[in-house]
Amino acid sequence: MTTTLFDIHLSPESRLDSVDLNNPVFGSVFSDHQFRMDFADGRWSAGAIEPYGDLVMSPAAMVLHYGQAIFEGMKVFRQPDGEVALFRPMENIRRFNESAERMCMPSVDEGLFLSALTELVKTDKNWVPDGNESSLYVRPFMFASEAHVGVKPSANYRFMIFSCPVGAYYKGNVKVKVETAFTRAAPGGTGYAKAAGNYAASLKPTAMAREQGYDQILWTDAVEHKYIEESGTMNVMFVMDGKLVSPSLGDTVLAGVTRDSVLRLAAQKGMEIEERKVPVAELKAAAESGALTEAFGVGTAATMTAIETIGFASGDRDLPPVEGWRWMPDLAKSLDDIRRGRGEDIFGWRVVL
Repeated sequence: MTTTLFDIHLSPESRLDSVDLNNPVFGSVFSDHQFRMDFADGRWSAGAIEPYGDLVMSPAAMVLHYGQAIFEGMKVFRQPDGEVALFRPMENIRRFNESAERMCMPSVDEGLFLSALTELVKTDKNWVPDGNESSLYVRPFMFASEAHVGVKPSANYRFMIFSCPVGAYYKGNVKVKVETAFTRAAPGGTGYAKAAGNYAASLKPTAMAREQGYDQILWTDAVEHKYIEESGTMNVMFVMDGKLVSPSLGDTVLAGVTRDSVLRLAAQKGMEIEERKVPVAELKAAAESGALTEAFGVGTAATMTAIETIGFASGDRDLPPVEGWRWMPDLAKSLDDIRRGRGEDIFGWRVVL
């Protein structure tokens, strides 16, 4: 079985019967197939869909030494009629190539990327779970594969896509700590790219925060630690004085697809929106005065996660009970209804396969 773009080699036996799609654990079970394409001699190979399996690489593969690796996160949702749909895939594809440019890696043709993505999802369509908290998480990624020890851009790369059925990323609301010692991203760095090293650098401060009883971190700027930037691996938003406030984008903040979707939905609902610097001092004062009524992280994996407590240097501040929130529950429902085909897709975000 072939297409005009790449070969498809089906797995001789599916592992689906051994998986409980009603209770998928995030990131632990993987679908039957993967897409693979290699870059060498200045061009990409034809690429192929093949059975999911381990990689073989040289110990001198440059990704292992110099960290040239990027990735994306996307989701596929089961529709009421049984079909499946991607959510805004072109936004992820464009961001992937922006990350590639920053990391001195080759871009992937957008049309080829979308074709590989959709064909892979169609091949493993039966792996898309059907549940209010469930979806098929899709992970495109690229890494430097040249066997060479020496600091330079790799000459060879591998681009791959695999998927896994998932449930909710977070179980319930989260408690976060304002981080003022460690840094996620600095001006001129790779913070706006989905580079693997960004996440590696976050592990130690996040582990330290968890030892202190928090679930995640509110990252602050690298220069003064005076402004909120992101929340763990998510963008972050606050409802203050009835306005939806989100830290403005820049080279230290990832341009999240879910972030953009929530902002556009909020604007469509008539909510006043501010994208700007958010001082830690302002957030603390708003939490103490009651002007801060809602806070939540937004991202592909977590979707929208309520923040119930914020830890400042002077102590924790609890937000009002989530059950009484006005905006986040409404925005979350509207977004989910679009993704799962239960509501009108006025923005044209859903791509049904």
